[in-house]
Formats: sequence, structure tokens, C-alpha cells
Amino acid sequence: MTDPRQRRTGPQQPAGPEQSSGAERPVGSEPADGPEPASGVRRSGLRNPDKAVRGLGAGTMSLEALVLLLAIQPIRVVGGDLSGAAIGAIVALAVACVVLAGMMRRPWAWHAGTVLQGLLLLSGLLHWSLFVLGVIFALVWAYALHVRRVILG
Repeated sequence: MTDPRQRRTGPQQPAGPEQSSGAERPVGSEPADGPEPASGVRRSGLRNPDKAVRGLGAGTMSLEALVLLLAIQPIRVVGGDLSGAAIGAIVALAVACVVLAGMMRRPWAWHAGTVLQGLLLLSGLLHWSLFVLGVIFALVWAYALHVRRVILG
């Protein structure tokens, strides 16, 4: 048995959260002043936010290119009267999407992607279904720009 006097004079160990010094926090909790570090830079929680945002932009452009190319035949069958100019515009827009997907590292590529969405909307003059695709992808691109702004600031 140990001497009762040694127990009282020994180092005190906190028995529960009410006695802790506050240096330890449960996993996932944030300090009272918020998630920002002392430098004032907002952290997104991602290891490499730039790379994540580039991936989002490249994925959006790649998906748009794929949908545009796969939409040619259904538009011809269901919508009828898809001119050669409309098919050429679809292929050109899809190629531009693939090129921009590979160029997302450059800041101007995001602006070019916005212009590309406008061109897709304008191609709706060639066929109404291209306008519908333009609206859908303009909304998706607007969301990608929103996510980029939130993550990168």
C-alpha cells in the first residue's frame, strides 16, 4: 500500500473534461476564435486546395466535352434537322472543353471556361437543344466558380 500523504502530494492528473487545462480538445472541435490560424489565412481543410479546385474545373470541362459529343446522335434522331454547322460547333466546343480541362492550372483558363459557356448558349441559335445544354452547363460552371471562390478566397 502507498502512504496516503504521497497520494495527496503527487502530481495531479485530470479526471475528466471538467478538470482539463483546455490544451486538449476533442477531435473535430474548433477553438473559440474559429478555424483560422494565427496568420489570418483561411484554411479549407484540404491538403492542397489549389489542386482540388483545378480538379473540379478540369472534371467539369471533361464532363461537358463528353456530354456534347454523346449528344450529337440523340439530337439528330429525336430533334431532327441538325445541320452540319451545328455538328461542327458541337465538336469544336467539345475540343475546346478538352483543351481547357488540361489548362486549368492557368488563371485565364477559368475566364475562358466562362466564355465557353456563353458560346454554348449562343450555339442554341443553331438548335434549341444546344441552348438547353448551355443552360445546364452554365449552372454547373457557375457552381464550380462559386466553390473556387469559397475555397481559395
